[in-house]
Amino acid sequence: MLSLAIISNPVSIFLIVLVIILLAPVILNKLHIPHIIGMIAAGVLVGPYGFNILDRDSSFEIFGQVGLLYLMFLAGLEIDMYRLKMNLGRGFIFGLLTFLVPTALGLVTSRYILNLDWITSALLAAMYASHTLISYPVVARFGITKSPAVLIAIVGTIMAVVGGLLTIAVAVNVHNAGEFQMSAIGALVGNSLLYLAGVIYLYPRITRWFFKTYSDPVTQFVFILAMVFLSAQIARFIGLEAVLGAFLGGLVLNRYVPSGSALMSRIEFVGNALFIPYFLIGVGMMINIRVIMSQDTLSVAGIMLAVALVSKWIPAWITQKIYGMDGNDRRVIFGLTTAHTAVALAVVTIGYNMTGADGSHKIDSTILNGTILVILITCAIAPLVTSPSAAKIKIRMMDSGEDSEESAKGKKRNTLIPIANPTTALPLVELALMMQPADEDERDSIFALHVRNDNSATSKAIGRNALDIASQVAGTIGSSLTPIERYDLNTVTGVINVIEERDISTIVLGMHRKTTVIDSFFGAKVEGLLKATNKMLVISRSYIPINTVTRIVVSVPNKAQFETGFRRWVSGLGNLARQLSCKLIFCCHPDVNAYIKAVMHQHKLAVRLEFRNVQEWDDFILLSNRIQDDDLFVYVSARANSVSYSSEMVEVPSFLQKYFSHNNLMVIYPEQFGDESTVFSFSDPLASDVTLAPVPLFVKVSAWWRKVTGSHQEKERDIDI
Repeated sequence: MLSLAIISNPVSIFLIVLVIILLAPVILNKLHIPHIIGMIAAGVLVGPYGFNILDRDSSFEIFGQVGLLYLMFLAGLEIDMYRLKMNLGRGFIFGLLTFLVPTALGLVTSRYILNLDWITSALLAAMYASHTLISYPVVARFGITKSPAVLIAIVGTIMAVVGGLLTIAVAVNVHNAGEFQMSAIGALVGNSLLYLAGVIYLYPRITRWFFKTYSDPVTQFVFILAMVFLSAQIARFIGLEAVLGAFLGGLVLNRYVPSGSALMSRIEFVGNALFIPYFLIGVGMMINIRVIMSQDTLSVAGIMLAVALVSKWIPAWITQKIYGMDGNDRRVIFGLTTAHTAVALAVVTIGYNMTGADGSHKIDSTILNGTILVILITCAIAPLVTSPSAAKIKIRMMDSGEDSEESAKGKKRNTLIPIANPTTALPLVELALMMQPADEDERDSIFALHVRNDNSATSKAIGRNALDIASQVAGTIGSSLTPIERYDLNTVTGVINVIEERDISTIVLGMHRKTTVIDSFFGAKVEGLLKATNKMLVISRSYIPINTVTRIVVSVPNKAQFETGFRRWVSGLGNLARQLSCKLIFCCHPDVNAYIKAVMHQHKLAVRLEFRNVQEWDDFILLSNRIQDDDLFVYVSARANSVSYSSEMVEVPSFLQKYFSHNNLMVIYPEQFGDESTVFSFSDPLASDVTLAPVPLFVKVSAWWRKVTGSHQEKERDIDI
């Protein structure tokens, strides 16, 4: 190709990269080609083996490595942990297949067709077995990251990469020692287990403390990245691949970065806009088309490519047949697991640096170039196979209702967030957005309201600042929010007028803080709203960031299922638990259980769901000494004269003040006396309930032991959370 002068000016280099990142999606989307291919192709053209415009200098090595780790980090961060657990068994089977089949085929073909020695054959077998989720951005763009096919592929990736890395470790150990040393392999496995246990135990505790202590968004973003790269560095230090550490870091930090949070939006934006494209362009710059086109390289590369593709297609096909999946699922699994980049490059680099007694390389230039061709073609095939099948799966999910967290559709609803000052804006907006369904078409229109009753400059400045913060929070997440500044007689009147003008169905507001002894628990404003409107009121008070909540404990009154707004508050809490990846515990009468399960099932809310049976309305008081600092206690109340109301509820505010004054608290007054249908159509929600988590064995053993020892003689209504 025509050789141009290498550009070395940092500003020019960065400008060219940005132009590639900008134009590749724009041009290739019109040609219906995944832009991932465009990034790699652009890297070939501008790289040292193309027009020689840019050199693959240290900046590409650094940003490329960061991009690869970022890609694996996002793969772990965006996984729905509950759905992952549901598909863990199938993913395990696929993981065994996608490791064993390529390993076996790689050993046989390398030893008996390419006539390589056993150590080199083992290295190539590890290369065939390992793969990179290079087409993961494709499934993320189509919004099918929670589909079984994608989750199975991710679990399989973990097992294949770990197996491949262990195979490489064994081959290197045998080459260095001249024989197989079980002690070295045992040390690697032991270090890996200690590393895994350390990350799983320490990371959640450190992250929870940090998020409670520091609320600055930039500080939290940098902290998350630092934790991920620390995990990657430790993995590399003990002999594992850094990509495995980045993926594990994302998996452990998953629940502290809700998918609908501003932090998640920042992480995705930085990765998809800069680091991941840098990695893809860097991969393209490593490809030497002229060397690859030689006759010897093409024949060897043809064999290697056939093994790489067939050995990944067979596990996908077997998995499809075993679990009754369709062709689109198989193609997505194959597309996600067929690309070879990071581990393949690591393998050939290790093999090239390994020399025999005669000074020859274990992996010569022919195998090296053949591997580059395998990387090029598999990276091109992966998104081409994944893209059309991902689109069909998306259509299938939409048609079947799998894609909608709120499949029971109703009329479009609106949520209002009254904001008194800037300090309450951020947590209230985040809470309101997290209670929305995942499907954008089903989300409420969000309005933020500041009511003032004077025209002073100070009052105007406070109101505008609060609304600006609310708009920024929503904009960061990618949601729209309409700010409303209103001058009215008083706050209650202003809110009621907006409720009528905007057809508001839900009001989310902060809990009143008592300033004097004579103040009521809820305050005059909330009490005024309760009397003036029958819409759903969500009153929140949280002492910790919402994304650090570990459990949501809900106290539900008897006959709550007959209220108009029952479906709405149940689905709202389900969406909140889904975003936080936390357990949702309902303390309610047994008659209410089936209705709650039905709502969760109809709205396709896959959350960890548990029930504690209660009989009396005031049983929630017994929970006060069992609610932890990281829990969110939700009390579902009722307005006077409604179906679920009881006269004893008059005492609820004083009980909440006395027993839950230091707990994170949410009080919900469901919509009542409205016209929303409360009839549920379900044949047997228990028969197909996927949300009810199984009772752990240790819980069953503990219950049996209490029964044997007589400790079950406690009061029957004593609820054990």
